[in-house]
Amino acid sequence: MDKNTLIGIVLMGLLLFGFTFYQNKQYQKQAAYQAQLDSIAAVEKFRADSIAAVEAAALQQAQELNGTVAELSESQSVYKDSLLEAAHNAEAQVITLSNDKFEVAFTTKGAQPYSARLKDYKTYSGEDLYLFKPENSQLAVQVYAGEMVNTSEFNFSVAEKTDTSVVMRLPFAGGGYIEQRYSIHEGEYMVDNALSFVGMENVIPKNVFSLDIDYSMTIPRMEKGYKNESQYSKLNYYFSGEKKPSDLGRSRSSSKRVDNKIAWFAFQQQFFSAIFRAPKEYASADFDIKFFPEDDESHNLMTCQAKVRTDFQPGQHETVVPFQFYFGPNHYKTLKSYDQKFERMIPLGGNVVGIFTKYVIIPTFDFLRKFISNFGIIILIMTILIKLVVLPFAYKSYSSSAKMQAIKPEIDKLNAKYPKQEDAMKKQQAQMDLYKRAGISPMGGCLPMLLQFPILWAMFRFFPASIELRQQPFLWAEDLSAYDSIINFGTRIPLLGDHISLFALLMAVSMFFYSKLTTASQPGSDDPQMASMRFMSVWMMPIMMYFICNSLSSGLSYYYLLSNLITMLETWIIKKWFVHPEEIQARLKATEGKKAPKSKWQQRLEEAQKMQAQMQKEQAKKNGKR
Repeated sequence: MDKNTLIGIVLMGLLLFGFTFYQNKQYQKQAAYQAQLDSIAAVEKFRADSIAAVEAAALQQAQELNGTVAELSESQSVYKDSLLEAAHNAEAQVITLSNDKFEVAFTTKGAQPYSARLKDYKTYSGEDLYLFKPENSQLAVQVYAGEMVNTSEFNFSVAEKTDTSVVMRLPFAGGGYIEQRYSIHEGEYMVDNALSFVGMENVIPKNVFSLDIDYSMTIPRMEKGYKNESQYSKLNYYFSGEKKPSDLGRSRSSSKRVDNKIAWFAFQQQFFSAIFRAPKEYASADFDIKFFPEDDESHNLMTCQAKVRTDFQPGQHETVVPFQFYFGPNHYKTLKSYDQKFERMIPLGGNVVGIFTKYVIIPTFDFLRKFISNFGIIILIMTILIKLVVLPFAYKSYSSSAKMQAIKPEIDKLNAKYPKQEDAMKKQQAQMDLYKRAGISPMGGCLPMLLQFPILWAMFRFFPASIELRQQPFLWAEDLSAYDSIINFGTRIPLLGDHISLFALLMAVSMFFYSKLTTASQPGSDDPQMASMRFMSVWMMPIMMYFICNSLSSGLSYYYLLSNLITMLETWIIKKWFVHPEEIQARLKATEGKKAPKSKWQQRLEEAQKMQAQMQKEQAKKNGKR
């Protein structure tokens, strides 16, 4: 082996040793690093397992808590005051007060009215009439007394009970109590209420100056026709000193915010109302009314709600806030007897019509009721009396109509003499001269119509709102305050409804013949405008009135029928015995060719006609120049 080979072997051995040493060092480092990674992974795994174990334990604990929440809730305190907590968990009881007019039940749960049954009335189906049924109303008083207290959440204890009053109290551990005292009186529909805070000057903070009261009520349907009942049902609220209350509803759901003081508000059904009065007035209010659909399974009419605020004086040993509740009929004299303007929520018409209704219609109606029990006969007599009162004024209108018919041949001659449109002024002047010679006033029929219109409107308002007519039968009508139906379709037809009212149909037929009678004597048979007016009067008005009255009070349709028949009878009598056509014809012949003196009204009419003709000529000249 030579020298070079030996050096090469040594170098290769050194290189192999060095590489082996280096590889060993790298392996140790790699092993240490892997051990570190394994250690970290083990720690992370242990940590994850620990968290999972904790979460599992927490989940199990939560499930155990949820499983026993019902048991725990019974033992947990919802209110800081121990007496409030006891009142919250106590059982409620119902207490009833009754007199000859109504029966009002109260529940200790919130110390509030529970139901109100009126003894003298029944529903259309013959059931007991509840203005609101059990659990369909809620009265909640909210006040801050160290914590927010809502009285509807607590059962009050009965402190006193008599035949006409009940006192319920809610005590506080800090001293004092809230008291609700209700009392009724024989022969009245009023409930007196005194809300008192006794010995609570240290419980209610001195910076509390108001109470919030939330009253809601669901009123059931009580009448035959849903449309009529909902149309006359509403929510009223009255400002002191106003002529009449404001209202919401009339078959439409709505709401209103009022920031002024209110004397009282009412949830009014067509014939019955729940009225809530605050002698010290409510400071503000939020009102809401919602109507149920006609096919509501619960047979409810509407839900009314009032959220009101009233002033409160803190720091006194006893603070009393008085209220009054009226649960009764919308009877005019009954409501008026309380002297709080309650009667003004009954729809009797505007100022003029309302005066006539209050001082003529209602007194006459009440007087006749003393001697006659049949309301159909009462309406007949009242219609005759009204016709007799206006007869002196109506006579001029009827005689004028009869005279017009007597000179109709002369009118026809004038129409033939002046057939052209440009001769309209001459024809009108000739007609005026003819009227003058015959002793006919062109305005003779206006005054009676003006007098009769308020009467017709007063009746239109009176009959559907008159509780006296409620469930009073006459002939085929079982209820004069509702529609009569001789045919029931079983399904609703647009505009017509689900029935046919015979009184409404007879009224429309009588209106047709009356219109035929009055238009027969009118001149201008060839005038297109007059022909259109006759078509409206003879055909359209009776048809429209039938559709309007088909679902309204049958007593109203009956009155209109009687009025039309009596009017036709009066017209026939006047034409038969008081107006003589031959005398009018003789008068016309005697004055023929003579110029009759012109009245001031006729002079003004002719001047206006001349001015109109002059303006037409000037306009024609301008158009010709163009």
